[in-house]
Amino acid sequence: MTVSPFDHPLLSGLLGDEEAARHFSVEADIAAMLIFERALAEAEAEEGVISRDAGVAIVKALAMFRPDTAKLRDGVAKDGVVVPELARQIKAAVGEPHGASVHFGATSQDVVDTSLVLRLRPAVEHISLLLSENVVRLTSLEEEFGSRALMAMTRMQPAIPMTVGDRIASWRSPLERHQQRLEEQSSRLFAVQFGGAAGTLEKLGDKAPAVRAALAAKLGLGDAPQWHSQRDALAEFAAWLSLVTGSLGKFGQDVALLAYGGTEIRLSGGGGSSAMPHKQNPVKAEALVALARFNATQLAGMHQALVHEQERSGAAWTLEWLILPQMVVATAAALRLSAELAGQIESLGR
Repeated sequence: MTVSPFDHPLLSGLLGDEEAARHFSVEADIAAMLIFERALAEAEAEEGVISRDAGVAIVKALAMFRPDTAKLRDGVAKDGVVVPELARQIKAAVGEPHGASVHFGATSQDVVDTSLVLRLRPAVEHISLLLSENVVRLTSLEEEFGSRALMAMTRMQPAIPMTVGDRIASWRSPLERHQQRLEEQSSRLFAVQFGGAAGTLEKLGDKAPAVRAALAAKLGLGDAPQWHSQRDALAEFAAWLSLVTGSLGKFGQDVALLAYGGTEIRLSGGGGSSAMPHKQNPVKAEALVALARFNATQLAGMHQALVHEQERSGAAWTLEWLILPQMVVATAAALRLSAELAGQIESLGR
């Protein structure tokens, strides 16, 4: 049983996206955390913060390390975050005399936030590909039906004649702008988080900038000052997700209204009714509207999560965990459904 429709055994067939969701699995999260700890040990050994022998011992132990997930779960219940127990287990695996060098100078938030960014990167690549597919499919529709006539509707009333191409432009152009927006904000989103206990990297002294730069390079992320309580890049990304699903919701709403009229669009593969076998319901179009409204609603929560008190907030941080993964999966699902819906349009216009 699940409380989320995105991984529900039944509802996920409509609202889920397995590729996006797998980046938020416990396996993906722990794997990314271990990647952080390995890269940190390597960077600190190279810069002389820990000994070379310690770096080698940590890397060797991590290659064979398998966490006790039951203890990790208990640790989260006690500590509010998984890293303290995870670090204890890694230190035990490394053993003496090098266990104390594990996680040196880092804090739990460094590990959790960098894990998130590492996992967002492939999820965003997947979303970007789906976005491109939607642009291509809408372009194909325009090439096939763009010159046909269509009645323009303003305030839900017939207005003046237009072309199908005019309508398709209102579907495709926002998606092309979203592609540009994503490219522009990526450098802010895909940045390492490394600040230590209170963001000052006090244990690393004057070697802190070099270690952070080396860590970022090893992870393939941007080098940036810590952003423990500065969550604007994540809120900006959430806003982008809502913009994408909002634009797809407009497409879905238009298709549903065209299907309601019944004369200007022909769709294949509509959904059936248990009571009315003759019906072909525009299920994918309806789901696009629902997902747009879902993300728009969740976005308010991500903006609430901007309010981190002082140098770190457990409450605002936890709120992000509740919201952002579902927004990512909702966006991927909407893009998948939108591409499928475009492929179901057999005729458009007159």
